[in-house]
Amino acid sequence: MAEDSPKRRKANFNEAETEVLIEQVLKHEQLLFAAGPGRASPGQKRKVWELIRHKVNPVAACPRDVEDLKKRWRDLKRRDRSKLCRLSQGCGPPGPPALGLLLASEELPPARRQRR
Repeated sequence: MAEDSPKRRKANFNEAETEVLIEQVLKHEQLLFAAGPGRASPGQKRKVWELIRHKVNPVAACPRDVEDLKKRWRDLKRRDRSKLCRLSQGCGPPGPPALGLLLASEELPPARRQRR
C-alpha cells in the first residue's frame, strides 16, 4: 500500500545545513573537483561525500543522502555564477566557487560593487 501513496518531497535545506555543506565542500574541494593526473579516484570521492554527509546530517531537518548534497552543491554553484554574472553585467568567466555565497555585497571587490 505504501507504493500507491504519492512520494513526498524532502524539506528544503536550512541555513545551518547549507553552511556546513559549503564549509565542508570547500575544505575538500581539491579532492572532489581536481582534474588531471593527481585527481582522486571515484572511491575516494565517495568517501569524502560520505564524510560530508555525516557532518551535515546532525544539523539537517531530515536525513540527507549523498545525492541530495551533490544536487544542492550544483544548485548553489549555478545560483552563485548567475549572481556574479548579474553583478558584473558581463557574464564573463565565473569567480571562485561560492564567492557570492560567502561574501556580502559590501565585501565584494570595489570593481564589482560600483557596477551594481
